[in-house]
Amino acid sequence: MIEDSRMSDNPSSIINPQSLTILNTPVHAVTMAETLALARQFMREPRLHQICTTNPEFVMAAQTDADFRRALREADLCLPDGIGLVWASRWASPRGVGGRPLPERVPGSELVYNLAGLCAQEGWRLYLLGAAPGIAEQAAAIFQEKHPSLTIAGTYAGSPDPAENDAIVQRINNGRADMLFVAYGAPWQDKWIARNREALPTVRLAIGVGGALDFVTGKAIRAPRWVQKLGMEWLHRLIKEPWRWRRMLALPQFVLAIVKGSRRAGEQR
Repeated sequence: MIEDSRMSDNPSSIINPQSLTILNTPVHAVTMAETLALARQFMREPRLHQICTTNPEFVMAAQTDADFRRALREADLCLPDGIGLVWASRWASPRGVGGRPLPERVPGSELVYNLAGLCAQEGWRLYLLGAAPGIAEQAAAIFQEKHPSLTIAGTYAGSPDPAENDAIVQRINNGRADMLFVAYGAPWQDKWIARNREALPTVRLAIGVGGALDFVTGKAIRAPRWVQKLGMEWLHRLIKEPWRWRRMLALPQFVLAIVKGSRRAGEQR
């Protein structure tokens, strides 16, 4: 089921964007440009702001993982990373089951480049955490090649294992990071950020970036632009990474849950 929560009466406001609830999971109706504007606002406020790159896999995982569900609900911004969320909002809206559809997909794999550029422009220190050993270092070098003024506060692979938590937090704090990319994959990266919100006093924005650093370094290859426009990037990734098939089972489950929920809501109107 999709519900609409319009948090601002001012249509020009992007500080409190419209939020849709898809299967009890929040997703914000923002564009890439609005996301970057919000990032600037978050960086001006003296606390850590969490961004989640939500997709249908997130939504389905949150149905059974209470800690993940709580992290998503308490995040400052849940982006529509997956095209399935955009399709769901557009399918449900004409049927009276939600507000305006999500305007576009905001891919985390593209957002990381924009946020790195923003850090370079504003002098913010960026820390890259997670991914396979060596990937964060490679990604940092690529970001700095593109943006020579970018300051990297540090890089570290580590893991979301609670036994490593305090040591990793200390690394980030020692680097005086302003912005943090966490590449542990969902739900681990999002739960890691959520549990450490109060332990990272200099960080103003932390975002779980999943496999985005793999794309930056070329370890993984994104689908061609025309495939992305067709909304079939998930299929391209499955072909390239067939081991993901179990995770992809969440997609048909998501579609079925959306259809069933929308029908029930329509019958109640």
